[in-house]
Formats: sequence, C-alpha cells, structure tokens
Amino acid sequence: KYTQFSIFYFWINSLGQNMSICDRLENIVIPSGKENKTATISFDHRITPPENTSSTGTYYCMVKWNSIHKMGKGVFVLARGTGYADTSYGWEILITLTVLLAALSITATALLLWKRK
Repeated sequence: KYTQFSIFYFWINSLGQNMSICDRLENIVIPSGKENKTATISFDHRITPPENTSSTGTYYCMVKWNSIHKMGKGVFVLARGTGYADTSYGWEILITLTVLLAALSITATALLLWKRK
C-alpha cells in the first residue's frame, strides 16, 4: 500500500502564490524480511530558479500516498542578484585610523626629540 507514492516540490513566492517545481511518481520495492517496518528513504533534488522571476520564497516537499499527505516545514530562501557585495567598511576604517594614529605618534615623538636637542 505504501510502496507507490508521489513526491511534489513547490514554492510559495513573496506574493503568496504556489508555484510547482516538479513532481514524480516513485515505486519502491521492499526487500524480503523488511515488510511492516518503518523505513526512511532520502531523495535528492536540485532546484533551479525559474526564469524571469525572483527565487525568493519558501520551498516545500510534499509526499502523497493514496489518501495520506505529508508535507515538510519548508525552507525560506532569500535570493539576491549576482555580484552582491557587502557594504561594511569596518575593517577599512579601523586600519586607516590605526595608520593615522601611528603616523601622528611617530611625528610627535620626533618633534619632542628634536626640541630636546
């Protein structure tokens, strides 16, 4: 009864629209001696972004047996355009400030030594 089932991959975009990615029918052969036991089977699927739309949304996997439906909790994906660069300048400011303070310190020390002579 549970050896034949369908797997559905879909996502819900930021507008709340349900977008189908793919679905497939699976027929699993149960080895002798493994009947009436719980089994876990992994299925991998590579998702490619739909063309001309944003890929941001929550992605789901759902499995359907005859009258039973099981759905995952979903994974939220925030898609950004290619070439995105973080605009944090923290390290650059810290290095610039350190170099500036070091130059001022060296200059002040040189002036004190020159004035002493």
